[in-house]
Amino acid sequence: MALASEQTIYALSSGRVRSGVAVIRVSGPQSRAAVEGLAGAVPAPRAVALRSLVSRETGDALDRAMVLWMPGPASFTGEDVAEFHVHGGPAVVAAVLEALGAFVGLRPAEPGEFTRRAFANGKLDLTQVEGLADLIDADTEAQRRQAQRQFSGDAAGIYEAWRAGLVRCLAYVEAEIDFPDEGDVPEDVASEMRDTLAELSNALDTALQDERRGERLRDGLRVVIAGRPNVGKSSLLNALAQRDAAIVSETAGTTRDVIEVHMDLQGYPVSLIDTAGLRDASDGVEREGVARARGRIEDADLVLWVTDPEDVSHGRPGEVAGSGSMWTVMNKIDLMNGDKGGGAHLGASSRFFDVSARTGEGLGGLIDAVSSAAADMLAGSEGVLVTRARHRTALQDCRAHMTAALEAWNGEPELLAEDLRLAARALGRITGRVDVEDLLDVIFADFCIGK
Repeated sequence: MALASEQTIYALSSGRVRSGVAVIRVSGPQSRAAVEGLAGAVPAPRAVALRSLVSRETGDALDRAMVLWMPGPASFTGEDVAEFHVHGGPAVVAAVLEALGAFVGLRPAEPGEFTRRAFANGKLDLTQVEGLADLIDADTEAQRRQAQRQFSGDAAGIYEAWRAGLVRCLAYVEAEIDFPDEGDVPEDVASEMRDTLAELSNALDTALQDERRGERLRDGLRVVIAGRPNVGKSSLLNALAQRDAAIVSETAGTTRDVIEVHMDLQGYPVSLIDTAGLRDASDGVEREGVARARGRIEDADLVLWVTDPEDVSHGRPGEVAGSGSMWTVMNKIDLMNGDKGGGAHLGASSRFFDVSARTGEGLGGLIDAVSSAAADMLAGSEGVLVTRARHRTALQDCRAHMTAALEAWNGEPELLAEDLRLAARALGRITGRVDVEDLLDVIFADFCIGK
């Protein structure tokens, strides 16, 4: 069986058909044969050519298409790549894919395989791969900016610079252990390298003290709408989302499960989450809904506790608590005969909003407040380094090994070297570039050992 790098893959790389244009991509050593077989002569590299595509099996004309030829390594995957820009009809796309499948050595690509080959061939590191995925999934401008920064390699450059600093420290320590009599090894290695390690440690601390804004921006601010049954939580969700996302009924306990709606508020992603009314339910299904509601409240960034004029307590039960902020929203103010309050105002320890999901009164102020909260919690997220849980875990591992190295600086040099090695490896896991040859390169370049 041929190795993956020896196989040629093909797939529809543009969006779902039907469309104006569909892009079919081919990557691998048989890409040239595929172009010659379907379109005749291969176009000049990276130049668009208009060609007729003909099935080699039947001789039938398939389409009139734009053809691009990008020989490796100057391509997205680092391999020979061809693209067929065909008309985006389902039958056209299916015919061209079927014609490609008839070539010996070609097979359909697996999910993400083009990007995986780009990583394997050194075109992208893991943070860029993740940035590309986030760029495709970005729903808001803030998410796009953060993803673009990752995909452009900015974060990878910082991680690699930190790792290079650790490798340099390790190289000096290893040199001091293995070559103590070499004249090229500076005598003040320990103090110089300890200062470097302390600077790197401070840089990691700064990166980790970001309030998880990068992860929050990827997932969206979690805003949970909670309250007792029949206070208008689902109506409020529909009013904020401006569509009928949840079933609304005067019967208490209608909402049994969590309903989630994603919104773009001033460029920031917000997930509005409607939950079951909190009460002592006798029905098993409703009890499960109440349990899920409490779980979402605990994990929320912001809870909108909804009440109405008939709720005499106008507050939340003492046992309801979340990790984020909690605001009180008085709904159904259109049913009040007297003073409706001031729309939005501050309390001693919370914020209060008077709204009507039915008439829309007060909703503008609530939306503005949620938008401001999203901006406050997520602003500057596109400038943070940590965008995924695995990045944070690796940085925490690196920081732990660096702390151990600093504490053991005057102890056994072999243990110190191992802590530095593990710290550098933890950073290397973020970008996917862990190479022991880096250490050898630094040793020979700095100390000219063995010349």
